Amino acid sequence: MNYNLQKKVTIVTLLFAPVSLLLLFLFYPTIELVRYSFTNWDGFSPTFKYIGLDNYSRVLFDFPEAWHALKNNALYFIIHTCMIPVELVAAVLLNRKLLGSSFFRFTVLMPYIINGIAVAYMFTYIYNPVNGPLDAVLRAVGLESYITGWISNVNVVNYSLVAVSVWRFSGVHIILFMSGLQSIPIDLYESAKLDGANFWQQQRYITLPSIRRVVEIILFLNISGALLQYDIPLVITGGGPGIESSTFGLFALSTAFKNNSYGLASAMAMILLLLVIILSRVQQWLIKDRSEL
Repeated sequence: MNYNLQKKVTIVTLLFAPVSLLLLFLFYPTIELVRYSFTNWDGFSPTFKYIGLDNYSRVLFDFPEAWHALKNNALYFIIHTCMIPVELVAAVLLNRKLLGSSFFRFTVLMPYIINGIAVAYMFTYIYNPVNGPLDAVLRAVGLESYITGWISNVNVVNYSLVAVSVWRFSGVHIILFMSGLQSIPIDLYESAKLDGANFWQQQRYITLPSIRRVVEIILFLNISGALLQYDIPLVITGGGPGIESSTFGLFALSTAFKNNSYGLASAMAMILLLLVIILSRVQQWLIKDRSEL
């Protein structure tokens, strides 16, 4: 066997297992999801009937709860996006050689490492109106007037849940920003200083263009994370009070497992997938480097 043929056989052999697993656990379920979205399958019957676009039509026109859930998803995305400048500033500070910076780097990543269900249960206790530490702290500092039903007040509940999401995911965004900052050559900043650029000019003309790809990744994570959010409201409020804190993903789960409408839930999952793809493409177009055009 000559060298080129041996090389090709080795590559194919090494790629066979991961490609097969990818096809089995990603592409095949996605194809089945598309197929089920055009059926009335209840999740149990061995047979089902194809009903065309009826499921998609029902989601768009017959379920105002779905639109309310999407509005809650949008709140997650907006607040996470507004947090990006704060995360960037935190990354710039942690990237400096400060006393205890290594400890703080580990600390900001800890919430992301902890299981999401555990995080939700932890904040269920923090928001507890009877013995929760949040209310206790507010009483201790004389701010009793700010105490409210953090997960029972319909005007506050979604912000309480988004705060949990921000606490959990901001750390990993900071780490991503730090990796982008550390990839910027120091020579660029030194040259800018020699040319008279101040700190803010260095950030505008060197830092921000250099970490544009990192910003794209974080925005994509915000879009996908906001649209696919379900574990935090599921554990803390169950979508309540009523449906006030329900997200689209939680609504789809309820449709599948409580109402046994797997065909309809599959259509909801496909709508989520399409929204992630469309919004990601829009985001890429908005922040792409037009200087290359």
